[in-house]
Parts: sequence; C-alpha cells; structure tokens
Amino acid sequence: MMNFIIAYVIIINIIGLLSMFIDKYRAIKNKWRIPEKTLFLIAILGGSIGSNIGMRLFRHKTKHWYFVFGMPAILIIQLVIISLVLGKYYR
Repeated sequence: MMNFIIAYVIIINIIGLLSMFIDKYRAIKNKWRIPEKTLFLIAILGGSIGSNIGMRLFRHKTKHWYFVFGMPAILIIQLVIISLVLGKYYR
C-alpha cells in the first residue's frame, strides 16, 4: 500500500510540473490553454509540490494573486493534514 501511495505522489507531482510547463508553452504560442480549474485540481489531488515548482520554474501564473497565494496554501494544508495523520499513526 505504501508503495502505491509513494508512486501516486510522484506521478501526480510530475503531472503538476508538466501541466504548468505545457500551459506556459501554449500561452507563448497562443494555443488552447489548460483551464485554471484543472491546474488547481491537479494541485488539490496531490500535485501541489510539482505545481508550485512549475509555477516558479517557468514563471507561470505568478501575476495571478489566486495562484501566488492559492498554490502554496494548498501545499500547506496538505502538509498539515499529512502531519496530523502521521502523528496519529505513529503514536
């Protein structure tokens, strides 16, 4: 079970990173974009680390306050939940 969780977290964060890259590329080329709801959904589903890294690395969505504050907020909330769950598990 733990191997599945680790694999999921790695894959969803790669998806988060790549989604920021692809959306930035499409923005530059004036092509169809990934909806902002989808970018947030990927972060909420566990890809917040990859999404945050992609946002900074590709300088994408950094002028939108809801991304600048929302993506890190999602990451912080997820880290708090994980620490609470692991804290109860390891007591």
